[in-house]
Amino acid sequence: MVEERQRAKVKRSSSSWEGRSFGLSSRCCSVFWTAVPCYMLLVVGGKSNACSCVSVFFGPYASDAGKSSFKMKQLPFMAVLCTVMLFIVYRTTRYQYHEEEIDTKWSLWGQPKAYPSTSGKLKGLPRGIIHANSDLELRPLWSKSGARSKANVYSNRNLLAVPVGIKQKQNVDVMVQKFLRENFTVILFHYDGNVDGWWNLDWSSKAIHIAARNQTKWWFAKRFLHPDIVSIYDYIFLWDEDLGVEHFSPSRYVEIIKREGLEISQPALDPHSTEIHHKITIRARTKKFHRRLYERRGSTRCSDSSEGPPCTGFVEGMAPVFSRSAWYCTWHLIQNDLVYGWGVDMKLGYCSQGDRTKRVGVVDSEYIFHKGIQTLGGSGHRMTKVSKLQRTTLKQVGVGVDVRTEIRRQSTWEFEIFKERWNEAISQDKKWVDPFKSNQRLIRRRRDTQRLSKNSHLTL
Repeated sequence: MVEERQRAKVKRSSSSWEGRSFGLSSRCCSVFWTAVPCYMLLVVGGKSNACSCVSVFFGPYASDAGKSSFKMKQLPFMAVLCTVMLFIVYRTTRYQYHEEEIDTKWSLWGQPKAYPSTSGKLKGLPRGIIHANSDLELRPLWSKSGARSKANVYSNRNLLAVPVGIKQKQNVDVMVQKFLRENFTVILFHYDGNVDGWWNLDWSSKAIHIAARNQTKWWFAKRFLHPDIVSIYDYIFLWDEDLGVEHFSPSRYVEIIKREGLEISQPALDPHSTEIHHKITIRARTKKFHRRLYERRGSTRCSDSSEGPPCTGFVEGMAPVFSRSAWYCTWHLIQNDLVYGWGVDMKLGYCSQGDRTKRVGVVDSEYIFHKGIQTLGGSGHRMTKVSKLQRTTLKQVGVGVDVRTEIRRQSTWEFEIFKERWNEAISQDKKWVDPFKSNQRLIRRRRDTQRLSKNSHLTL
């Protein structure tokens, strides 16, 4: 009888331990499967959400603590297990993130090692052999054996691109020499088709020459300055050919725009320039640079409350300078079929990679002289001079054609088309939000508040 009671007691004890061990193992499994969502909440929602997740999970165990001292002893073990699981998930995610980051980092050649989205067309190639970018650097046909194994590392490289005609050869010569001395890469777009007339210049073989008759600056830029081709250059100078650079230093200019964070800029114009279309581009003698215009007279009035072109966030199309990121955006803004580029300058602020009132500016200490010799190499304003080749081409269309009138009519039509496309794009893209409208609302509120305070002060 006694033996039977002892056996029953041992049996109850063993079954009790089995139940407890089963409960412990099941809770360990629940810790494992709960650790992952809690970690995801930590990544996405922050510490507060993750703590809520952990408190919800451990709440029942904490409430049962008063009932059983054994359950209280489980809590430290579960906490350690949860911490270990979170650490494992964290390390795995971090490793995957760094692997993806390495794939997109710049390689030794200064080119992003990002693989094209059209990977299906490239599936026959191993990923490491794909080069999605190019540049405008000239390569020798052969090199010394010691230099062959060395990778070409490009740093602090900038690009000057100018549409040119043979009649402006002397002025372009002065301009290009100054930029080449500052280690710039130079590309010339010959809109008159005359390349042979430039070979007697010493630097001509160091520049890239592209010829296409009767094409404009924006036509050339859209076709030959693709972001994947100019990605190694820190800044792209897309200038007209009729600019005097006697008071301009490319290196000092780059130092200023880098220091001030100007993504889109231009050198100021000498007040005595032949052509000035916007007052914001005129040089301020006492400043190194400026971002806005103050004008209380005339049709365009500008003050501190002005938040858009031509009062602030504006440069003109004759001598713009773009950072790499700003040019990537601007290239996509340029319309392929609207070759005069009218209207683009008013929208450049949207490509300034931030607040256009801070990221767009005019540099006063390094300024240029605009000679206003209007050809296809110019910015498109007031075409007063047209080459013989242009007259011949347009006369083929009809007898007695006024070239200046036709070009003016065409550029005006393109301007209207560009505005229509912009408005249509806004109406179609429901997800797009104008980044500058909120600023305009704040300005109006401040202005209204100031008026109310003034009125109340006068009343008192």
